[in-house]
Amino acid sequence: MEAKPQWLTVLPPQGEKYSQLKDLFRTLNLHTVCEEAHCPNVHECWNSGTATLMLMGDICTRACRFCMVTPGKPKPLDELEPQNVALALSVLGLKYVVLTSVDRDDLPDGGASHFAKTVKELKKANNELLVEVLIPDFQGDLDSLRKVVDAGPDVISHNIETTLSLTPRVRDPRAGYWQSLSVLRNVKKLNRKIYTKSSIMVGLGETEEEVRLAMYHLRLASVDFLTIGQYLRPSKRHLRVEEYVSPEKFERYRRMGEEMGFLYVASGPLVRSSYRAGEFFINSIVKEASLK
Repeated sequence: MEAKPQWLTVLPPQGEKYSQLKDLFRTLNLHTVCEEAHCPNVHECWNSGTATLMLMGDICTRACRFCMVTPGKPKPLDELEPQNVALALSVLGLKYVVLTSVDRDDLPDGGASHFAKTVKELKKANNELLVEVLIPDFQGDLDSLRKVVDAGPDVISHNIETTLSLTPRVRDPRAGYWQSLSVLRNVKKLNRKIYTKSSIMVGLGETEEEVRLAMYHLRLASVDFLTIGQYLRPSKRHLRVEEYVSPEKFERYRRMGEEMGFLYVASGPLVRSSYRAGEFFINSIVKEASLK
């Protein structure tokens, strides 16, 4: 694959706020997907005081072929993590937070109760805080999903990651395209008021028609928000980039999604599932309210 185009140039992590957040997370033994997944936007988000916290450690029980997070046998849960997350966020003074996690197939409920406890701690500490959770599929278990829904997050995200045809090559065998769609559909069945969100990576060899079909399936599952971003190869052991998608094509995807009825579509080379999530959420609410 050819060298990265100019529109994928990003600044290295730096800045006073970046250093402050890094020290804070180290002190409280907290992990961020920003670092673990080598997110290209880490400098921008951290310097604006925004970060996506990764619960339940930094070792994943699955091994997706696009992901930089280390696969293996995770350590036991840190029972103090929910309180430490609430403490960290109280120091940051955020209005919107994203919580995600590694896959924990080793736990009876996939870590759903840990998610729920963390959400409750955050809401208890600040009931005006908007909380988004980017969850695993919990192996499709509805009771596990119900624990997260009942905790009262404002947005529940779950990523289909790629198109139907590419799923077996891109994702761990335990992660299915239809299973992911059922997670998103079941959130709405359990609580229609919770906003749902998903994300698609492009540049893995998909066609525009396949992306359109994935969007269509997400809308059938009543997904509200969609992010579309460029896949970037974390290392030589991961899937290679088949295409650097142009900004013009990303713009077509954005228009396509909005025409399908998503409340908000963030589509661009450096967009990630939690990138500037608060801004996307707020814009979506404003847009929805203006249509009523």
